Amino acid sequence: MDAQGRGRAEDIDPADQWVLNPDTGEYELRLSPSAPQSPVPGQRRATPAPAPEREVPAPRRRRATPEEPPPGRRDRRRPAKKKSKGKKILLWTGGTMAFVVLAVGAAGYLYLEHLNDNIQSVSDDGASTGGFQKDKAINILLIGTDKRTGAGNDGYGDTGSAGHADTTILLHVAKDRSNATALSIPRDLIVDVPDCPTAQEDGSTKVIPGSSGVRFNTSLGQSGRTPSCTMRTVTELTGVTPDNFMVADFNAVKTLTSAVGGVEVCLAKDIDDPDSHLKLPAGKHTVEGEQALAFVRTRHSVGFGGDLSRIEIQQQFLSSLMRKLKSNDTLTSPTKMVKLAEAGTEALTVDSKLDSIGKLKDLGLELGKLNTKNLTFTTVPVIDNPAEKTPVTVVLKEGPAQQVFDMVKNDVSFTEVKQKEKEKQKKEDAAVAARLEGEKSEPGEIRVRVMNGGASAGSAQRELAYLQTEAGVAKSENAGNAPADIAKTTLEYSPDQADQARALAEILGLSGAAMKPGESVTNSQGLPTMTLTLGKDFKGAGVKLDATSGKAPDGVQKSTADKVECAK
Repeated sequence: MDAQGRGRAEDIDPADQWVLNPDTGEYELRLSPSAPQSPVPGQRRATPAPAPEREVPAPRRRRATPEEPPPGRRDRRRPAKKKSKGKKILLWTGGTMAFVVLAVGAAGYLYLEHLNDNIQSVSDDGASTGGFQKDKAINILLIGTDKRTGAGNDGYGDTGSAGHADTTILLHVAKDRSNATALSIPRDLIVDVPDCPTAQEDGSTKVIPGSSGVRFNTSLGQSGRTPSCTMRTVTELTGVTPDNFMVADFNAVKTLTSAVGGVEVCLAKDIDDPDSHLKLPAGKHTVEGEQALAFVRTRHSVGFGGDLSRIEIQQQFLSSLMRKLKSNDTLTSPTKMVKLAEAGTEALTVDSKLDSIGKLKDLGLELGKLNTKNLTFTTVPVIDNPAEKTPVTVVLKEGPAQQVFDMVKNDVSFTEVKQKEKEKQKKEDAAVAARLEGEKSEPGEIRVRVMNGGASAGSAQRELAYLQTEAGVAKSENAGNAPADIAKTTLEYSPDQADQARALAEILGLSGAAMKPGESVTNSQGLPTMTLTLGKDFKGAGVKLDATSGKAPDGVQKSTADKVECAK
């Protein structure tokens, strides 16, 4: 049924205005008759009543311009076929993820322009990588500022302040999108803020001098520093260069939580905090708007009453918000998705490489591939500042902090992504480890053929030369290239060759996981032999493969985004 038959244009359900274009496979917006409409190939329009003695166009020429109907008669359309539930689309779809990231999958051109106009952006001043890429790991710097902006925020932040980097999270998303780490950086951490080249309103660039031994939160707002300076400070601190940044003020918490109908939080005790205005009894609650903002700002009533305690309560809140954003209740609601589009684009300031709905959508779709159980929240390991008699600031806990930074930089997960059945996994790990235990044959008894399955050209021959001349494995030969490339080096052997396999694993530094019990093959002399296939992890002839994997340092606080953890 067309808009004319349904009544006023404002009464039309927007979701019913989308039709499938069979030529492109895309849905197109069909507006009311008073507005321009996208032609929809394949959908026939009713033929206007013919004028006297005028020939009616043949059906195959339906693209011809239809004649005007005679005066006094209204144009009619054939009633549209009722669409099945399975084919009816929602007006707003997309991969919504990562706290405040919005991905709008389909929208009218005018509305997209409206959303683009909502987005505020500032220069990255060359401090980023140039923007995230779909085939690489992603690092997004999320900054919450305490600057007072917008109506209703008079009770928050410092009066007249340019704002600080009050809440900062470096969100790292793995290259394969299987896991992610949200690393909180304490605002009171003592750091060195580097010199920051910064674009000015007149188009010139000014270098804002750096500062040594200052709080991290001064990397934004102070002395004219912009988010690009916070980005440079994070790079200096962690060794990780962010791809993009997003800045949110107090309004972001209020509007986003209201847009999704509130988020669930949990308290282990009653809280009545006059500073943040949070007053809630122990237990689970759904908070939104002002109450949500009070929740993320409270600190004197939780933990030890400091910023580190507040970080934990913020991580709980963000986990809950993310679960709500990804829930069917949100993604299948056109109303909520529209509200999110408005709230997200109005509340965020992004860098100049992320300044359109299209770019935000692409980022949202990448982030939307994550499972919440594989997103780990953690905090930079710190200790009280020993230079202060009454500690107010914190400094890095050097060893563990560097280990955490290296894990992020090297794309190592804090989460056991595929190892949730712990008992079963323990048995499997024990069985794998057992492959290395037992008697080992002498090198001269090892019979193996070497294949290249992904290493650089000539690797098989170089490894063969090492085995024969330096390792004493004389009964070895080059078997050429493997049928397909593999990531990890493997050693396949039959049960009666286990002693040879253990000996060769020791020589090469292979883990039990690299040893593949199977069947032997015959070598050029027709004798049974093992098969060593060099993978992309091969580091060079005679170089032992590292059998260890990255692991978070002991004592590092961490939690995953799939659970509600009550603030204590």
